[in-house]
Amino acid sequence: MIFRAVRDGRPYPEHNLTLKQWAEIPPRPLRLDQLITTKRELALDKLLAEDSTFYGDLFPHVVQWNGGLYLEDGLHRALRAALQQRNQIHARVFVLAGAVE
Repeated sequence: MIFRAVRDGRPYPEHNLTLKQWAEIPPRPLRLDQLITTKRELALDKLLAEDSTFYGDLFPHVVQWNGGLYLEDGLHRALRAALQQRNQIHARVFVLAGAVE
């Protein structure tokens, strides 16, 4: 199993973080099997592209909410890491306050 779960959409409320605010969060290592994806599908051309992060953040974006770590941006980078036999990635983690289960 690569990820903890695969979802279609975000279960948490909108956080309205800008790219600049994401960039201020220091990346930290996370195991892939801790992550819950928020996308069910991916584009194979993006997965295989060498410059897929050319216009974006080098680190995936994860939202921590209600005890889960939701991979909001960076699914292709996470899958690429899994294909390279790595079990963790460095990601920016935003802790979103909210309801507790």
